[in-house]
Amino acid sequence: MEQKKTVSVAALPQVRVLGRTTGTDVINLFWTGSGIEFIYTGSELWLEVNADYDIMEPWLSVELNGVQISRFPVNKGKSKVSLFRGMTAGKPKHVRILKEVQAMSGDPVHMLQILGLQYADGEFLSLPEPKYRLEFVGDSITSGEGTMGAVGEEDWISAFFSAVNTYPCMVADALFAEYRVVSQSGWGIVTSWDGIVQNKIPPFYTQVCGLLTGERNTSMGVLEDYDFKAWQPDAVIINLGTNDATAIQSAAELGQEWAGTRDIEEVKEILTTAIRDFLKVVRNCNPTAQIIWGYGMLGDSFLPVIREAVESYATDTADSRIRFLHLPDTTPDTVGSRLHPGVKAHRNVAQILEEYLKELFGRN
Repeated sequence: MEQKKTVSVAALPQVRVLGRTTGTDVINLFWTGSGIEFIYTGSELWLEVNADYDIMEPWLSVELNGVQISRFPVNKGKSKVSLFRGMTAGKPKHVRILKEVQAMSGDPVHMLQILGLQYADGEFLSLPEPKYRLEFVGDSITSGEGTMGAVGEEDWISAFFSAVNTYPCMVADALFAEYRVVSQSGWGIVTSWDGIVQNKIPPFYTQVCGLLTGERNTSMGVLEDYDFKAWQPDAVIINLGTNDATAIQSAAELGQEWAGTRDIEEVKEILTTAIRDFLKVVRNCNPTAQIIWGYGMLGDSFLPVIREAVESYATDTADSRIRFLHLPDTTPDTVGSRLHPGVKAHRNVAQILEEYLKELFGRN
């Protein structure tokens, strides 16, 4: 039997690294949907990983020829995982390995690294170039929270997240696109769901994964500037505002001040300004991309404010590639665990986005 060898991803140019990552010999996976993809002809393949966590363990998904064949939590420390065995040698196999769990800002120890691939009897073939590149920016919805687990489950655990079951993954697959995600549960445009104004996505958008904390994460490059020039998306899909609405409504109902303001109208002005400022940053980083701001999957009480902010910015800047899209709300039939959109809800949104993007790309 041929001796197995372990090779780093850096030594395999045919392997495509997915997501905002760092490292060469060792690939550091931060965001949901990050991972690797490749075509391999051998009968057996193993993955070597390194993981750590305190609260939220990382999960991996393994897809073979477009179908998920395994999904599992990764043990602490270095380990070797069998991706498949006993398959037909010489036959090409399309493999995609994705991190199922978002970057965990609340768990500084949370870590997942790909150390290499171990194989013996096959070779790696070149992947076809993706037709498009898509970037998705959002909160728990975009992170896939609630897309695993039974309806009614409310525990905060990693198992209830899934990158594969989200509209970003579904849209990307339907359009033969490569995609990247920047998302964090509970975070918004100007505040998190519980009124913590530091927990918002825009300040971290230009970094690799700056919302992560701890010395180890810093040493892994999370605070580095993200290289937008190296990976320019054809479209950026933003889905933010749900947590801001929750925080604003809760403060109003309880008679609390929020973000240093005294009334709801002033808060709405802050929200409008933040949306416009963020759109400016996203456009500067992605000068040719279509930018779509979607909202509505978990209620649309702030629809007029968000729509007006997006559309007025597009008008004022004469940017015809910025648009607002009202997304369908989650229903009792489409809800998942943790009172979040389930797989059906994500599929409904994915179909709408797929057709919308096809129309936009068709105009180019």
